[in-house]
Amino acid sequence: MITCHYFIGFSTLKNPKRLGLPLSGSLHSHRTPRWRSHQTLLLSLLLFTTFLSVSLHHSTADPDSDSDSESSDLVTELLYLQSQSKSGVIHLNDHIVSRFLTSTKTPRPYSLLIFFDAKHLHSKTELHLQDLHTEFSLLSSSFISNNDASSASSLFFCDIEFKESQNSFSLFGVNSLPHIRLVGPNVKNPKDSEQMDQGDFSRMAESMAEFVESRTKLTVGPINRPPMLSTNQIAFLGVILLIWAFFFIKKLLTKDTFLHDWKVWLLGAVFVYFFSVSGAMFNIIRKMPMFLVDRNDPNKLVFFYQGSGMQLGAEGFAVGTLYTIVGLLLGVVTHVLVRVKNRTAQRVVMGVALVISFWAVRKVVHLDNWKTGYGVHAFWPTSWS
Repeated sequence: MITCHYFIGFSTLKNPKRLGLPLSGSLHSHRTPRWRSHQTLLLSLLLFTTFLSVSLHHSTADPDSDSDSESSDLVTELLYLQSQSKSGVIHLNDHIVSRFLTSTKTPRPYSLLIFFDAKHLHSKTELHLQDLHTEFSLLSSSFISNNDASSASSLFFCDIEFKESQNSFSLFGVNSLPHIRLVGPNVKNPKDSEQMDQGDFSRMAESMAEFVESRTKLTVGPINRPPMLSTNQIAFLGVILLIWAFFFIKKLLTKDTFLHDWKVWLLGAVFVYFFSVSGAMFNIIRKMPMFLVDRNDPNKLVFFYQGSGMQLGAEGFAVGTLYTIVGLLLGVVTHVLVRVKNRTAQRVVMGVALVISFWAVRKVVHLDNWKTGYGVHAFWPTSWS
């Protein structure tokens, strides 16, 4: 519009006949008044047209398009921050939280799953912060690899550190760890975001994925865990195994191996029994610590946890040892003591075995009663009373 009017103005000034101006005589004496009037008219029309076009542009501009453009810019920035992390976890601070949460209008085109961390608490193994963060990173990388660009850009995984962003911790009202929150698109106040329960940590990344899928209606997909051994390590172990197999087969043919020693099988049977009754598999799966630090007294250690559904490593080993003692005494009485010909020795050993077994079983029952509140009561025959 503006360029067109300038062109018309210049073309008019170059053709005086169109303005009715004389072609001869003095420019100042004959053309100056009419020239200036036409020039003023053209400039007025030009300014009016420019003002009108600008007004029409602002009046017809779509506010939703500006909002969409801003939301698109936010998603683009988040995707860039995501690309800077190997696992796709975006590291937040107070400024970034303000940029993508508190300063943006709702609904946002994305959700944030935030892992709250504190490096100074990593030494407290009972919190499992490092293990949980590793599982959280696996969840993030698996979600990105299993989903297309549109789905992956609707949920972003983030972490935030306490000492770097104490204001954000206060903003979310976080006062204990571990802590994970899901900030949905319509959440205005961070404290209204949804907290992941402690039970959702039980199966690590798999249970976290179930929480995400149930709240966001997105599909995480299978958790892509890295292999325990690299290709080179597997190849090296394969070579070592082949070399060892050659010598082992040679000894096996001559019946000169540890597999032919009955003591090895005896120790193996005792180990399997102890492993079964001590809850060692529970400790391995849940990654339970051996002990905890007493919250009321940091100098005191807690080896037995009061409450059902949980046991510490030391507690499991203690109960497993008591069960193993009873099992070994039973084996001695039934397989060794019957071969002793001295009746007095048999009676003494039998009495000692019964007393120790009774004491061990009583300790296990007392521990179960202390943990769960359920007691075991003996019922004597009515004829004995």
